[in-house]
Amino acid sequence: MKWLFKLFGKKDQSKNKEVIKEPMGPPITTDMHAHFLPGIDDGAQNIGESLAIIKSLHSMGYTKLVATPHVMSDFFKNTPEIIHKALEEVRTAVKEEGISIEIDAAAEYYLDDVFIKKLRQGEKFLTFGDNYLLMETSFINPCIFIDEAIFLAISKGYKPVIAHPERYGYTYENNFDEIVRWKKLGALLQINALSLAGYYSSNAKRYAERLIDEGHVDFIGTDTHKAKHLHWLEKVRKLSYYNKALGLSLLNHSIKEVPQK
Repeated sequence: MKWLFKLFGKKDQSKNKEVIKEPMGPPITTDMHAHFLPGIDDGAQNIGESLAIIKSLHSMGYTKLVATPHVMSDFFKNTPEIIHKALEEVRTAVKEEGISIEIDAAAEYYLDDVFIKKLRQGEKFLTFGDNYLLMETSFINPCIFIDEAIFLAISKGYKPVIAHPERYGYTYENNFDEIVRWKKLGALLQINALSLAGYYSSNAKRYAERLIDEGHVDFIGTDTHKAKHLHWLEKVRKLSYYNKALGLSLLNHSIKEVPQK
Protein backbone atom coordinates (compact mmCIF):
# COMPACT_ATOMS: atom_id res chain seq x y z
CA MET A 1 0.00 0.00 0.00
CA LYS A 2 3.02 2.35 0.30
CA TRP A 3 3.03 2.99 -3.44
CA LEU A 4 -0.55 4.24 -3.21
CA PHE A 5 0.50 6.67 -0.51
CA LYS A 6 3.36 7.94 -2.65
CA LEU A 7 0.97 8.46 -5.53
CA PHE A 8 -1.88 10.07 -3.64
CA GLY A 9 -0.26 11.02 -0.33
CA LYS A 10 1.02 14.29 1.03
CA LYS A 11 1.38 16.17 -2.23
CA ASP A 12 -0.11 19.53 -1.34
CA GLN A 13 -0.61 20.15 2.36
CA SER A 14 -1.47 23.70 1.37
CA LYS A 15 -2.32 26.18 4.10
CA ASN A 16 -5.85 27.51 4.18
CA LYS A 17 -5.69 30.79 6.06
CA GLU A 18 -9.47 31.16 6.27
CA VAL A 19 -10.22 30.33 9.89
CA ILE A 20 -13.65 29.96 11.41
CA LYS A 21 -15.34 32.61 13.53
CA GLU A 22 -18.48 30.98 14.91
CA PRO A 23 -19.43 27.29 14.46
CA MET A 24 -22.18 26.76 11.90
CA GLY A 25 -23.37 23.56 13.51
CA PRO A 26 -22.77 21.14 16.41
CA PRO A 27 -19.27 19.72 16.79
CA ILE A 28 -18.55 16.21 15.55
CA THR A 29 -18.14 13.92 18.54
CA THR A 30 -18.27 10.58 16.70
CA ASP A 31 -15.57 9.44 14.30
CA MET A 32 -16.84 6.66 12.05
CA HIS A 33 -13.68 6.02 10.01
CA ALA A 34 -10.34 5.37 11.68
CA HIS A 35 -7.58 2.76 11.75
CA PHE A 36 -6.46 2.39 15.36
CA LEU A 37 -6.89 -1.35 16.01
CA PRO A 38 -3.33 -2.59 16.53
CA GLY A 39 -1.42 -4.64 14.00
CA ILE A 40 -4.17 -5.68 11.59
CA ASP A 41 -3.85 -3.16 8.75
CA ASP A 42 -1.78 -0.10 7.79
CA GLY A 43 -2.94 1.89 10.81
CA ALA A 44 -1.72 1.58 14.40
CA GLN A 45 0.85 -1.19 14.72
CA ASN A 46 0.75 -1.69 18.49
CA ILE A 47 -1.41 -0.85 21.47
CA GLY A 48 0.77 2.15 22.30
CA GLU A 49 0.00 3.73 18.93
CA SER A 50 -3.67 2.85 19.36
CA LEU A 51 -3.84 4.67 22.68
CA ALA A 52 -1.96 7.69 21.32
CA ILE A 53 -4.58 8.09 18.58
CA ILE A 54 -7.49 7.55 20.96
CA LYS A 55 -6.15 10.00 23.55
CA SER A 56 -5.64 12.68 20.90
CA LEU A 57 -9.13 12.28 19.48
CA HIS A 58 -10.60 12.28 22.98
CA SER A 59 -8.79 15.54 23.76
CA MET A 60 -10.45 17.06 20.69
CA GLY A 61 -13.90 16.27 22.03
CA TYR A 62 -14.65 12.92 20.42
CA THR A 63 -16.72 10.67 22.70
CA LYS A 64 -17.21 7.72 20.33
CA LEU A 65 -14.76 6.15 17.88
CA VAL A 66 -15.52 3.48 15.31
CA ALA A 67 -12.48 1.58 14.08
CA THR A 68 -12.74 0.58 10.42
CA PRO A 69 -9.80 -1.69 9.56
CA HIS A 70 -9.26 -2.50 5.90
CA VAL A 71 -10.69 -5.71 4.49
CA MET A 72 -8.97 -6.41 1.17
CA SER A 73 -8.68 -9.84 -0.39
CA ASP A 74 -5.11 -9.22 -1.62
CA PHE A 75 -3.66 -7.29 1.32
CA PHE A 76 -5.62 -7.26 4.57
CA LYS A 77 -7.55 -10.48 5.01
CA ASN A 78 -9.31 -9.39 8.16
CA THR A 79 -12.29 -11.35 9.45
CA PRO A 80 -14.89 -10.36 12.07
CA GLU A 81 -13.04 -12.61 14.53
CA ILE A 82 -9.70 -10.85 13.96
CA ILE A 83 -11.31 -7.42 14.21
CA HIS A 84 -13.29 -8.21 17.35
CA LYS A 85 -10.22 -9.65 19.09
CA ALA A 86 -8.28 -6.44 18.38
CA LEU A 87 -11.30 -4.38 19.47
CA GLU A 88 -11.43 -6.10 22.86
CA GLU A 89 -7.70 -5.53 23.33
CA VAL A 90 -8.19 -1.81 22.73
CA ARG A 91 -11.28 -1.60 24.93
CA THR A 92 -9.37 -3.23 27.78
CA ALA A 93 -6.45 -0.83 27.39
CA VAL A 94 -8.78 2.19 27.24
CA LYS A 95 -10.53 1.08 30.41
CA GLU A 96 -7.19 0.57 32.19
CA GLU A 97 -6.12 4.06 31.13
CA GLY A 98 -9.34 5.51 32.48
CA ILE A 99 -10.31 7.20 29.18
CA SER A 100 -14.00 8.03 29.04
CA ILE A 101 -14.73 7.19 25.43
CA GLU A 102 -16.77 4.55 23.60
CA ILE A 103 -14.88 2.28 21.22
CA ASP A 104 -16.58 0.23 18.53
CA ALA A 105 -15.56 -1.43 15.27
CA ALA A 106 -16.83 -2.03 11.77
CA ALA A 107 -14.66 -2.33 8.65
CA GLU A 108 -13.68 -0.57 5.43
CA TYR A 109 -14.38 -3.01 2.60
CA TYR A 110 -12.51 -2.82 -0.68
CA LEU A 111 -14.78 -3.14 -3.71
CA ASP A 112 -13.38 -6.08 -5.63
CA ASP A 113 -14.76 -9.31 -7.06
CA VAL A 114 -14.36 -11.13 -3.73
CA PHE A 115 -16.45 -8.53 -1.93
CA ILE A 116 -19.13 -8.61 -4.62
CA LYS A 117 -19.27 -12.40 -4.46
CA LYS A 118 -19.78 -12.30 -0.69
CA LEU A 119 -22.42 -9.60 -1.09
CA ARG A 120 -24.30 -11.70 -3.64
CA GLN A 121 -24.16 -14.71 -1.33
CA GLY A 122 -25.61 -12.72 1.57
CA GLU A 123 -22.55 -12.80 3.81
CA LYS A 124 -22.81 -10.65 6.93
CA PHE A 125 -20.57 -7.61 7.01
CA LEU A 126 -19.43 -5.44 9.89
CA THR A 127 -21.35 -2.18 10.01
CA PHE A 128 -21.70 0.85 12.27
CA GLY A 129 -24.66 2.94 13.38
CA ASP A 130 -27.84 2.28 11.44
CA ASN A 131 -26.37 -0.63 9.42
CA TYR A 132 -23.98 1.66 7.55
CA LEU A 133 -21.58 -0.32 5.35
CA LEU A 134 -18.30 1.48 4.59
CA MET A 135 -16.80 0.74 1.17
CA GLU A 136 -13.86 2.06 -0.82
CA THR A 137 -12.66 1.67 -4.41
CA SER A 138 -9.28 1.81 -6.10
CA PHE A 139 -7.69 5.25 -6.00
CA ILE A 140 -6.60 4.90 -9.62
CA ASN A 141 -9.01 2.81 -11.67
CA PRO A 142 -12.80 3.13 -12.01
CA CYS A 143 -14.65 0.41 -10.15
CA ILE A 144 -16.68 -1.79 -12.47
CA PHE A 145 -18.59 -3.20 -9.49
CA ILE A 146 -19.76 0.01 -7.85
CA ASP A 147 -23.29 0.15 -9.28
CA GLU A 148 -23.92 -3.49 -8.39
CA ALA A 149 -22.35 -3.02 -4.96
CA ILE A 150 -24.63 -0.11 -4.12
CA PHE A 151 -27.71 -1.93 -5.43
CA LEU A 152 -26.92 -5.21 -3.67
CA ALA A 153 -26.00 -3.52 -0.39
CA ILE A 154 -29.31 -1.68 -0.32
CA SER A 155 -31.26 -4.81 -1.29
CA LYS A 156 -29.57 -6.71 1.57
CA GLY A 157 -30.64 -4.08 4.08
CA TYR A 158 -27.38 -2.16 4.32
CA LYS A 159 -26.86 1.56 3.88
CA PRO A 160 -23.74 1.84 1.68
CA VAL A 161 -21.25 4.58 2.48
CA ILE A 162 -18.54 5.46 -0.06
CA ALA A 163 -15.35 6.34 1.79
CA HIS A 164 -13.41 9.48 0.79
CA PRO A 165 -14.82 9.93 -2.76
CA GLU A 166 -12.77 13.11 -3.08
CA ARG A 167 -9.57 11.03 -3.21
CA TYR A 168 -10.36 8.87 -6.24
CA GLY A 169 -8.04 10.05 -8.99
CA TYR A 170 -10.11 8.55 -11.79
CA THR A 171 -12.82 11.15 -11.13
CA TYR A 172 -10.51 14.18 -11.45
CA GLU A 173 -10.69 14.64 -15.21
CA ASN A 174 -14.02 16.46 -15.34
CA ASN A 175 -15.80 13.49 -13.82
CA PHE A 176 -17.17 14.94 -10.59
CA ASP A 177 -20.64 13.92 -11.76
CA GLU A 178 -19.67 10.27 -11.27
CA ILE A 179 -19.53 10.86 -7.52
CA VAL A 180 -22.91 12.60 -7.59
CA ARG A 181 -24.28 9.64 -9.55
CA TRP A 182 -23.28 7.27 -6.74
CA LYS A 183 -25.37 9.30 -4.36
CA LYS A 184 -28.31 9.26 -6.74
CA LEU A 185 -28.05 5.46 -6.77
CA GLY A 186 -28.53 5.49 -3.02
CA ALA A 187 -25.02 5.60 -1.57
CA LEU A 188 -23.99 7.97 1.20
CA LEU A 189 -20.73 9.92 0.94
CA GLN A 190 -18.02 10.33 3.58
CA ILE A 191 -15.17 12.80 3.14
CA ASN A 192 -11.90 12.82 5.05
CA ALA A 193 -11.36 15.84 7.27
CA LEU A 194 -7.69 16.04 6.24
CA SER A 195 -8.71 16.55 2.61
CA LEU A 196 -9.81 20.06 3.56
CA ALA A 197 -6.22 20.95 4.47
CA GLY A 198 -4.84 19.66 1.17
CA TYR A 199 -3.12 16.82 3.03
CA TYR A 200 -3.60 14.28 0.24
CA SER A 201 -3.58 16.52 -2.84
CA SER A 202 -4.96 19.79 -4.18
CA ASN A 203 -7.51 17.80 -6.21
CA ALA A 204 -8.80 16.02 -3.12
CA LYS A 205 -9.11 19.37 -1.36
CA ARG A 206 -10.98 20.89 -4.31
CA TYR A 207 -13.41 17.96 -4.54
CA ALA A 208 -14.02 17.88 -0.78
CA GLU A 209 -14.88 21.57 -0.83
CA ARG A 210 -17.19 21.12 -3.82
CA LEU A 211 -18.97 18.22 -2.15
CA ILE A 212 -19.57 20.47 0.85
CA ASP A 213 -20.69 23.39 -1.32
CA GLU A 214 -23.23 21.20 -3.10
CA GLY A 215 -24.45 19.54 0.10
CA HIS A 216 -23.47 15.99 -0.83
CA VAL A 217 -21.53 15.14 2.34
CA ASP A 218 -23.20 12.73 4.78
CA PHE A 219 -20.27 11.87 7.05
CA ILE A 220 -16.91 13.34 7.93
CA GLY A 221 -14.26 10.89 9.14
CA THR A 222 -10.71 11.39 10.33
CA ASP A 223 -9.40 8.26 8.56
CA THR A 224 -6.64 8.39 11.13
CA HIS A 225 -3.87 5.86 10.57
CA LYS A 226 -1.05 7.41 12.57
CA ALA A 227 -0.72 9.82 15.46
CA LYS A 228 0.80 12.41 13.10
CA HIS A 229 -2.57 12.72 11.36
CA LEU A 230 -3.97 14.25 14.53
CA HIS A 231 -1.65 17.25 14.21
CA TRP A 232 -3.26 17.98 10.85
CA LEU A 233 -6.73 17.37 12.22
CA GLU A 234 -6.19 20.13 14.76
CA LYS A 235 -5.51 22.51 11.86
CA VAL A 236 -8.50 21.29 9.87
CA ARG A 237 -10.89 22.01 12.71
CA LYS A 238 -10.03 25.71 12.39
CA LEU A 239 -10.71 25.98 8.66
CA SER A 240 -13.72 27.74 7.19
CA TYR A 241 -14.74 24.77 5.04
CA TYR A 242 -14.73 22.44 8.02
CA ASN A 243 -16.94 24.96 9.77
CA LYS A 244 -19.20 25.08 6.73
CA ALA A 245 -19.46 21.28 6.75
CA LEU A 246 -20.70 21.41 10.34
CA GLY A 247 -23.75 23.22 9.01
CA LEU A 248 -24.77 20.17 6.97
CA SER A 249 -27.05 17.43 8.28
CA LEU A 250 -24.16 15.12 9.08
CA LEU A 251 -25.05 11.58 10.04
CA ASN A 252 -22.11 11.38 12.46
CA HIS A 253 -24.53 12.81 15.02
CA SER A 254 -26.95 9.90 14.56
CA ILE A 255 -24.43 7.23 15.63
CA LYS A 256 -25.57 6.94 19.20
CA GLU A 257 -23.41 5.93 22.10
CA VAL A 258 -24.49 2.72 23.81
CA PRO A 259 -23.37 1.31 27.15
CA GLN A 260 -20.48 -1.14 26.80
CA LYS A 261 -20.78 -4.54 28.43
